[in-house]
Parts: sequence; structure tokens; C-alpha cells
Amino acid sequence: MSVALLLLLLGTFFRVIRVEVAPEVLPNFSPLMASALCGALFLPGLIGLVVPVMALVLSDVVLNAHYGAPIFSPQLLWTLPGYLVAVAIGWSLRGRSGLGAVLGGTFAASVFFYVVTNTGSWLGLPSYTQTFSGWVQALTVGLPGYPPTWTFFRNSLAGDLLFAALFVVIERSLLQRRVPSVA
Repeated sequence: MSVALLLLLLGTFFRVIRVEVAPEVLPNFSPLMASALCGALFLPGLIGLVVPVMALVLSDVVLNAHYGAPIFSPQLLWTLPGYLVAVAIGWSLRGRSGLGAVLGGTFAASVFFYVVTNTGSWLGLPSYTQTFSGWVQALTVGLPGYPPTWTFFRNSLAGDLLFAALFVVIERSLLQRRVPSVA
């Protein structure tokens, strides 16, 4: 459990550190979604539900303070459900922690997060027209003067899948060391 907890915390603070050290390198590349899903998968009992959500809220508070934004921003209304879905998927995968299942769950959580958060931006930002084409714009090219939103999705999906695979490999290797082989 301590290794899973450590991985979750390191993954969460990677998000904060990357923003401070290299903000323009791979925007949205972060292990947070993988941390939420794998935290729920590998941490026992309710700790697997509470710790990933608290990690998200804590990292959001730190990042909001870094950017001079309100400590709890309305954006949390769009991001929190995405991470809660990842936690629920991780929780549902308990007992089926094969790499394929975890990567499939991570992919589904990433797509859900992308659609929900970009829909929230479309609804909340007056720069988007409140039409179907405005919603498609929010999901693809975003607003003028900013990188296309699909590039954020590409980077977040790459980070989510990479870190989920890494967490599973580390957890499996540690589990194999704890369980002696039967001769």
C-alpha cells in the first residue's frame, strides 16, 4: 500500500512540478488521471476512493494559487467529475488488474474527461457560440490564439496511458517480490 500511495502522490505532484519547470513542454501531459484510476485500483478500501480525489483537489489548489486564480475555481465543476469517473473505473477494475483492462479503462476515462471539460468550457466561455458548431470548435480547435484543444487531448492521453502502464508494471513487479514463487 505504501508504494501505491507514494506513486499516487508523486504522480499528483508531477502535475504541479511540470507546470513550474516546463509549462510549454507537452501541455496537459500528466499522470493525474492514471494516478486517480490506479490509486482506486491498488489502494485498499475507501482509501482508494478518498486519496485520489484529495490529490486532485490539492493539486488544483496549488496550481490555482500558482496562477493567481481563486483557490476553488468553477473549473473544478468540470474536472472533478472526470476524475471521479476515473476513480470509479479503477474501483470497478479491482480483481482485474491486467494491463489491457487498465489501459482500456484509462482510455475511456481520458475520453470522458476531454469531452466533459471541453463541453464545460463551451458552456462557460462566451467566446464559444452556443451552437453545435461552437461545441465542435471547443472539442477540436479551441479558441483563436491558443493551441488546438485536440493537442491537449493527445498529450493528456499519452500521459494517462504511459503512467497507467508504468503504475501497473511497478505494482506487478513489487507484488511478485512480495509473493514467493511456489516450487
